[in-house]
Amino acid sequence: MGAWDTGIFDNDTACDWAYGLKDARDHGLIERTLDAVLDAGDDYLEAPEAEEALAAAETLARLRGRGGVRNAYTEAVDAWVAAHPGAPSPALLDKAQRAVARVLGADSELRELWEDSDDADAWRQAVENLQARLRAG
Repeated sequence: MGAWDTGIFDNDTACDWAYGLKDARDHGLIERTLDAVLDAGDDYLEAPEAEEALAAAETLARLRGRGGVRNAYTEAVDAWVAAHPGAPSPALLDKAQRAVARVLGADSELRELWEDSDDADAWRQAVENLQARLRAG
């Protein structure tokens, strides 16, 4: 796992996804990323898809003005959000909430990898914080 901390963007995969966001003109990449997780259904969810989905969900939270930690790793997302203001649709937020729940659920490689680490509680807390920020009215 190419992670250096427990935050949503504290891994190589999420940072690479964020870099790819710079060319996006709308929410299409975000939606496709969430759909990849939801389309997995009950199949085993690979860690890279889960990390990207968390990054996409965090981007939506930022679009709602409920962003998490801001640092050098979030600069690409923060710049994209500033250039694309506007709240995401309720349907897209629902997808994000379901995708995050799927990452935390059964047959999720990312959840399993974190459960085997000393930082499992901190990672789960970061993801649950994201869930709360997606739900917040």
